[in-house]
Amino acid sequence: MRQVNLGMIGGGTVGSGVYHALRLNGQLLASRIGVPIRIRKIAVKAFDEPRPYSIPRSLMTLDWQRVVHDPEVDIVTELVGGTTIARTMVLTALGLGKPVITANKALLSAHGEELFAAAKKNRTNLYYEASVCGGIPIIKSLREGFVGNRITHLYGIVNGTCNYILTRMKLEGADFDAVLKDAQAQGYAEAEPSLDVDGYDAQHKIGILASLAHGFWVKPGRIYVEGIRAITRLDMQYAGQLGYTIKLLGIIKAQPDGTGGRAPRIQVSVYPTLVPNSHVLASVNHVFNAVFVRGDVVGDTLFYGRGAGKDATASAVLSDLADAALDLTAGTKNRVPAFVPHARGGTVVPIRDVVSQYFVRLNVVDRPGTLARISRVFGDAQIGISSVIQPEGRQGGSVPLIMMLHEAPNGAVTRALRRIQKLPVVRGRPVMIRVENFQ
Repeated sequence: MRQVNLGMIGGGTVGSGVYHALRLNGQLLASRIGVPIRIRKIAVKAFDEPRPYSIPRSLMTLDWQRVVHDPEVDIVTELVGGTTIARTMVLTALGLGKPVITANKALLSAHGEELFAAAKKNRTNLYYEASVCGGIPIIKSLREGFVGNRITHLYGIVNGTCNYILTRMKLEGADFDAVLKDAQAQGYAEAEPSLDVDGYDAQHKIGILASLAHGFWVKPGRIYVEGIRAITRLDMQYAGQLGYTIKLLGIIKAQPDGTGGRAPRIQVSVYPTLVPNSHVLASVNHVFNAVFVRGDVVGDTLFYGRGAGKDATASAVLSDLADAALDLTAGTKNRVPAFVPHARGGTVVPIRDVVSQYFVRLNVVDRPGTLARISRVFGDAQIGISSVIQPEGRQGGSVPLIMMLHEAPNGAVTRALRRIQKLPVVRGRPVMIRVENFQ
């Protein structure tokens, strides 16, 4: 059995997790793939930086170039994060013809097209299972398991912080700010939580999945993003009365294109969504992730598990390490390409053209004719109302008015709500949350 030498860049939370996992299960991995893997060197920021698992000083270096340029290093892992020096590290390793394993979703989102092209040019490969949903094998499933399917729908709960906050808001009837503060105290949310709660972490991940599923590179700027800051306990309460749970979903849907599938048009979005309580995604709670995939041949499938953390991410890195080691020892450096652009003319549909159902919450004056005036605006826009909830209130006072709307283009609903906001019987800004029934 030929031994494969691994050079690691990054020895913090994830890097030390990978080191620990290889110490724990390295012999098991070698027995399963027939190739022993030995860590040759680990580049770290500081020898004494805090890390969950200790690393022998003899394995560590402060110079990442010593790892990448070492002729004895066969495979390189990039586990440092960020999009600047990490890009240089990955491009340098690929330029030397060395396969690279990364967990860096932000890097792939920003520079993936360039990195995949560099891997192809240098006849090597880029592995990135750990970049999306931690220990859930969604990348390998899309690349290999569903290679004979057209992916018509993909829905992902891909950010554990948001899912944790929304779960507690639902179960406890709590406000967003209170739950966020507690999540930060417990380490489930960062001190500066914008990347998570404003939806950008999910944007990185869902863009990678959309590119892989549909064969053209989806740039981050084309992905419509809404976070969860505006969700209130009132929204949770009335969504529950209507039989729904609110989740932050990354959504990828194939749209009609009129070309027989030759030029795919897809929706790629991240936003809070009403999910029917009867659907399996409604029961995915706390920090867990889940990805629901519908293929034209396989039908509906679900992937569930921990989406982050040192051990879940290390598991995904080991999976890629096994593939990279097998590819090297078999002499097939590009057995399953990282990403193959195969769809010419693919486009992302603007959010204004996306058709959905909608939950709308208004704060209105409780007087005769209020509902009629609001309904008239929706009627003028050819938007149907399927149900209404209006709690009893004091005549002349303000009360919430909740409406469920039939399917309509997002742009039409947005324009109608701008008109409704100007009505004298409406107080404050309307709340609109899209509804997904997984048809």
